[in-house]
Amino acid sequence: MKAIVVTDEAAGTAGMTVVERPEPEPAINDVVVQVHASGFVPTELAWPSTWTDRLGRDRTPSIPGHELAGVVTALGYGTTGLSVGQRVFGLTDWSRDGTLAEYVAVEARNLAPLPGDVDFTVGASLPISGLTAWQGLFEHGRLRAGQSVLVHGAAGAVGAVVTQLAHEFGAYVIGTGRAADRQRALDFGAQEFVDLENDDLEDVGGVDLVFDVIGGDIGRRSAGLIRAGGSLVSVVGPPEVRPADALTIDFVVTSDRAQLGEIVQRVRDGRLLTNIGKVADLDDAVAALNPTERTTGKTIIRVRS
Repeated sequence: MKAIVVTDEAAGTAGMTVVERPEPEPAINDVVVQVHASGFVPTELAWPSTWTDRLGRDRTPSIPGHELAGVVTALGYGTTGLSVGQRVFGLTDWSRDGTLAEYVAVEARNLAPLPGDVDFTVGASLPISGLTAWQGLFEHGRLRAGQSVLVHGAAGAVGAVVTQLAHEFGAYVIGTGRAADRQRALDFGAQEFVDLENDDLEDVGGVDLVFDVIGGDIGRRSAGLIRAGGSLVSVVGPPEVRPADALTIDFVVTSDRAQLGEIVQRVRDGRLLTNIGKVADLDDAVAALNPTERTTGKTIIRVRS
């Protein structure tokens, strides 16, 4: 099969190459999926699991990408809940070969059915952004209607979903980002917008929940904005500064079939808008994932037409 591999951690996305690899075999409780579309998060090339297995052994050349939409072509021993020919989408294991390939082996429990009226490209854009937003807001942030939420990067892949879900569940949403992102953040449901390049973040006042996808100086300054009993939710590592009387949560997203179902249903009925920027074929993926200018929205690699 055709796949993209990485072998040099220092090279980043520039070190990606398209090669021929053997098709994967399904292990116990696995399925093999013919990948139709794949998502990719550039930061995964800095994750240890991209380069080593769970025992710390080198696993290069490794196939990156962990979001997929496709069709089940084979079942491993003991696999239940999915069938050959079924359309699926989901999030694959961090420390196994990923989805920038024509086929991938993945634990069945990490996949959810993809309704026939949802395009594979849309399905591949949802797992990381959707699950991160859902888990950060509801499992870790324990969001309640009427609370105020500060969403950093509100027009980005994760932030756009956070903004929409928080708005849907009755929160007052303040989005942040660059000046050029203002209208997109408002379109996604933010009631206010803070231009991080020109506005004063501290003018926001007190909020109940901060959802941080940026970290650094913005993360440090955000800690002082959280009201007593609130939450600072981070997906960029443990916050350097913790709020005085609030919860601090740093988490890594996990796959969840029920949550994937909630997310895709919202796309189907129009409650959740996708945030897809560029769509490129597998042969053009290396160039697409090494953009020469800033892109808005998520880049999706279409593996099979």
